[in-house]
Amino acid sequence: MKRIVAVSDTHLQAGSMVPGGVVDLAEGADLLLHAGDFVTLQVYDAFCDLGPLVAVCGNSDSPEVKAILPKRRVIEVEGVKIGIVHQASHFADTMGAAFLAREMDVDALVFGHLHRPVVERGPRLLISPGSPTEPRLSAPSAAEIEVDGVEIRGRILPLGRPVCGYFKYAESLVEGSEEERREGGV
Repeated sequence: MKRIVAVSDTHLQAGSMVPGGVVDLAEGADLLLHAGDFVTLQVYDAFCDLGPLVAVCGNSDSPEVKAILPKRRVIEVEGVKIGIVHQASHFADTMGAAFLAREMDVDALVFGHLHRPVVERGPRLLISPGSPTEPRLSAPSAAEIEVDGVEIRGRILPLGRPVCGYFKYAESLVEGSEEERREGGV
């Protein structure tokens, strides 16, 4: 049996650390998949240091990252074909991803861009691992894929609590107001 960890949409800047939860998951994995949006080459290199990595570029990746990574990839693990792509569809549902998986002739499709986790089992397994750093209406997350012979299973692994971007913004306003008060500005 092979254990694969999939992530996407990390959106980290140069000098940022790979989230500890992702590092922990990668440690015991046979393979790490990244469905795009590293952003910088330094972040891509940091993921390469975690172990065997298969990745594609995303729409927010720098030109340097886009120059070394394809937009689509198909790998084979124990006879199971897994497709990897950043944006599987222009819509929020999985219909486009299902059609793309069929077009790529894969047993499973790992995709990103949504920033929210999805696991859908149909004729093909569809997996969006979400984002470990910038989730949308969900907890930070990654996905675990197990391939055992011709069997493939996927599940979402939460890496924290859901966070709404508005709450972060509101907290920054409060922190700024308190700082101004301390400095005598208000």
